[in-house]
Amino acid sequence: MVHRNVLVSGASVAGPALASWLARSGWNVTVVEQFDHLPDRGQNVDIRGVGRQVLRRMRIEDAVRAAHTSELGVRFVDENGRPVASFPAGTDDSSGGTAEIEILRGELAKLLYEQSADEVEYRFGDRISALRDDGTGVDVEFRHGPDRRFDAVVVAEGLRSRTRSMIMPDARPHEIGLYIAHLAIPRTAADSRWWRTMLCGRGRVVFLRPDNVGTTRAGMFFASDVRGLDRLGRDDTVAILRETFADVGWEAPRVLESLDNGTLYFEDVAQTRLPTWSEGRIALLGDAAYCATPISGMGTTLALTGAYILAGELTAHDDPRTAFARYERVLRPLVTQAQQLAPGVPHAVIPRGRAHRTLVHTALRLADTSLARRALATASRFTTPRAEAITLPDYPMPQPRAMAA
Repeated sequence: MVHRNVLVSGASVAGPALASWLARSGWNVTVVEQFDHLPDRGQNVDIRGVGRQVLRRMRIEDAVRAAHTSELGVRFVDENGRPVASFPAGTDDSSGGTAEIEILRGELAKLLYEQSADEVEYRFGDRISALRDDGTGVDVEFRHGPDRRFDAVVVAEGLRSRTRSMIMPDARPHEIGLYIAHLAIPRTAADSRWWRTMLCGRGRVVFLRPDNVGTTRAGMFFASDVRGLDRLGRDDTVAILRETFADVGWEAPRVLESLDNGTLYFEDVAQTRLPTWSEGRIALLGDAAYCATPISGMGTTLALTGAYILAGELTAHDDPRTAFARYERVLRPLVTQAQQLAPGVPHAVIPRGRAHRTLVHTALRLADTSLARRALATASRFTTPRAEAITLPDYPMPQPRAMAA
């Protein structure tokens, strides 16, 4: 094979996964990341269905399992912390509100980076400032480094990718009227290995999740018709959160007290819905192409699966444009399924008033019964989970080296 040069922008999950596959397949791979470090540990992410199959083919599943957050499942609680309903973690590749494999996003990014670092050129603290595709290659200008030419460029950035706007200026996230704040807070003896969630009323939710690094991961959802709050400064964001959750009980005061500890991440929950994921020799991958929102539970699965399929198609075809078209054709059915949130989600299940919350709690209690569980288990035998909406192709790519647990 002729050695070809590819630039990948983004070093979270999708970018290093793609880089690992391509480097093993004979590509010269450069990954550029605007931050000067790998992503912080961040919040819990899960990996399901075909995403789990990719982990196995990458020979990294045991290492990911070893970094499991230890979460036992999802438990809804009332304003006094008393359980309303509990749903244990899944026991297979696809089931459960909590997946069988849960890991902090940054921990997964670190493992993917470590697997590929010896064969991939990583450039931290830099980013693309301009792109020019002349049909035979892509000339890239960087903010800090020298200009370079590549046979293909893959943008594996986030939902609001700056680089995507250079090639698709009309692309806009599809917002669903929900904001979420994530942060890490000190663990206490009272914290549980359950993902505990309280429906607060007025379109608000507070939750706590365990991790494996000595802290507790906290989150606060709230519904709003006002857009652009995610673009405010940190002080304004903290003020909005404190005002929004000022009258909420349970663990909310504890979470609010920790807002200034430097771990806060705040986002407008949205999806990326695009008619195509490529333009010439430049392609999109992960959230930049097809973000399904954090509440879908499918973001990491899509990132890993997309990286594997894109690498396989690039390896199989001399012309990147042919590979990009094939990648989209194979992956699109999985993305379509992942972006179809359950009916009424999120607003029907995030109560705005007392009566609505009572109704949701009643539905949760009914679902948390042996009869309901048996009915769901029976029904699941006749349906295909979203995370298994496609059959993972076999590509003639060398497996990456196994990661030790």
